[in-house]
Amino acid sequence: MSRGLAKLMPLRILIADDSRAVRHSLHGLLEQHPGWEVCAEAVDGADAVDKAQECVPDIILLDFFMPGMTGVDAARVLGRVLPSVPILLVTIYVTSELVKQAKAAGIKGAAPKSDTRGILNGIEALVNKETFFEIKPIEPATDSLL
Repeated sequence: MSRGLAKLMPLRILIADDSRAVRHSLHGLLEQHPGWEVCAEAVDGADAVDKAQECVPDIILLDFFMPGMTGVDAARVLGRVLPSVPILLVTIYVTSELVKQAKAAGIKGAAPKSDTRGILNGIEALVNKETFFEIKPIEPATDSLL
C-alpha cells in the first residue's frame, strides 16, 4: 500500500469492555479524533476475539476485568490469531503486576480508564509502533469515562 493511500484510510479500532457505558464513552471519545473509527464493540474477551477476526482492526482496546475471559486471556488468543494488531489494555488501575501480566501476554500498552488523555496517548504510541505503560498512583478520577 502506498504511503499516500495509508493516510486516507481511517485507523480502525475495536473496543472490548463489559460495561455498555464505558464502551459508549470510549466510542464517542475515539470517533472525535480525525481519522479514527470504531469498527466494532465487544462485550467480553471471547466476543473480542470473534469481532477482531471479523473486522481486523488496526488497534484493540481491551478491558482487563471482563466475565469469562479476561483482557489478558483474550490478548493471548488475539496474539495468535492477529499477531500484528497491537493491544492497549484499558482498566481501572494500572499496577506494576498488571503491566507484568500484560507484557507477558503480548499487550503493547496499558492506560487507566480514568485517564482519557492517557488512552489517546496510548493509541498514538501503539500506532507509532511504541509501547505505552503508565503506572500512576491511584487517585480520584478527574477526567473519567466511568
